[in-house]
Amino acid sequence: MTQATLTISSKNYSSWSLRGWLLCKMSGLDFKEQPVDPTDADVRQELLLLSPTVRVPRLTHGKVEVWDTLAIAEYLYEIFPDAGLFPEDVAQRAHCRAVAGEMHSGFYNLRSALPMNLKARHESFKIFSGARPDVERVKEIWGECLDAHGGPFLFGKPTVADAMYAPVCTRFRTYAVTLDDRLEGYIDTVLNWAPMQEWTEAALAEPEEIEELEVEF
Repeated sequence: MTQATLTISSKNYSSWSLRGWLLCKMSGLDFKEQPVDPTDADVRQELLLLSPTVRVPRLTHGKVEVWDTLAIAEYLYEIFPDAGLFPEDVAQRAHCRAVAGEMHSGFYNLRSALPMNLKARHESFKIFSGARPDVERVKEIWGECLDAHGGPFLFGKPTVADAMYAPVCTRFRTYAVTLDDRLEGYIDTVLNWAPMQEWTEAALAEPEEIEELEVEF
């Protein structure tokens, strides 16, 4: 059996690690986790959300090495076509790829202003003006997907899209982003999803190795 390893960073802070890890879990891949040193300068850059492709997540599967989150998704979809990472319908699959790609390449202001921190919870939080259009766009995407596919996940059942937006769900709860009941319900679905519960439990137990993450607002 080919050994698979997923290199990840902090479970509390690293949104890209979470996405890659969820994709591996969803696919059914038998893999082991390989944590990297969170004090490494390149890893800190990733934790500050400046790039989705610094060093983590990185999937090593036999002789194959994949280090971009969407590339990991596509690779896993190719080797596990029945795992349901993308919808079966071609139009829905295209839609799923589009919204996942938008998260992968965009929303820089949202990711910078609302960094993932599963241990934190704010009763209120003022989002700077540059990030508000990103927040509204996420709401729009979620609403359109839930309308089109009926929920409880964006395409009915868990797909790559939910893996890509799962860290946003944690951010919206951490920073008390105001949402309607339907979108709150979607966040509840994601946060109560078994893989997310497993990740969150490990994140909350993680030692405080990183004293502070400074983000420009």
